[in-house]
Amino acid sequence: MNKSITVRQLVREKGKDLELKLIVGKSFLDREITVSEVNRPGLAVTGFLEQFRAERIQIIGKGEYYYCSSRPYSRIYKNLNRMFENNKVPCVIVTGGVKPAKALIDAAKKNSIPLFITPYETADFVRELTIYLDEKLAPSIVVHGVLVNVYGLGVLIQGDPGIGKSECAMELLKRGHILISDDVVEIKRRIGHILIGSSPKTIKNFMEVRGIGIVDVEMLFGVGAILPSSAIELVVYLQSATNIDLSKYDRTGLEEQTTKILDINVPILRIPVTPGRNLAVLIEVASLNQRLKNSGYFAAKKLDEAIRREIKKNSR
Repeated sequence: MNKSITVRQLVREKGKDLELKLIVGKSFLDREITVSEVNRPGLAVTGFLEQFRAERIQIIGKGEYYYCSSRPYSRIYKNLNRMFENNKVPCVIVTGGVKPAKALIDAAKKNSIPLFITPYETADFVRELTIYLDEKLAPSIVVHGVLVNVYGLGVLIQGDPGIGKSECAMELLKRGHILISDDVVEIKRRIGHILIGSSPKTIKNFMEVRGIGIVDVEMLFGVGAILPSSAIELVVYLQSATNIDLSKYDRTGLEEQTTKILDINVPILRIPVTPGRNLAVLIEVASLNQRLKNSGYFAAKKLDEAIRREIKKNSR
């Protein structure tokens, strides 16, 4: 399901911070914003509308402003009217505190498009606006599992029902690692193909431990044991070893597996749960190993290459 907000909501929640001043369009603030990217319509203002992204908020910076101010009214009005006439443009914002050109004001009025000005310079304004829009419009899902931060790496622990995900997370907390969310994890896909996981507000800081009940992690372990959110860089799936042929598990780690979350591939490890295995230690090692992979060092491939070189050397 595609998310959207209205221009009215943008003004209500961020208008003061961004110092937005409405010039035209008080009656048209219910227009929808559906994408977090914004558009600098430099070429479109000159009349070249190929690939014009009408669904984005249009940012008129100093370059566009001076072009509009230095060209005949009729030409600029015609170009702007063509930009706005498809009725997709959410709003137009002029940066730098300059007064909008008359052609821009008239075209916005004709096409019922809200027009704002802000004293912010373009780069600063676009950065702040994009961060806000990305937070509001980022694709998201809710998954079952436990999200912990282990050695600075966000690890989503999933697995069979009753396998001990929360107990494993509790052991990680005792070893100095950090909890983000237990049982339910809200995940958003942010700009840059980054997955950010967080906890629903109602269960934030709480964990359910079978046989004990609900515990408050912040009260038990201190404020340093919790984080509001974390990037997700590894999924660990705990799987019951009952009736599973353990010989079929990859013992070298050469076969990298991934799982898709919001169309982003995330490395996944499937760990068989057997009596006596210290899952917390295994997840610590998996996290450190993934950090090495992220930095370009792949231990399994390194060993494989060394063995192949030795075999080749001895076969001569």
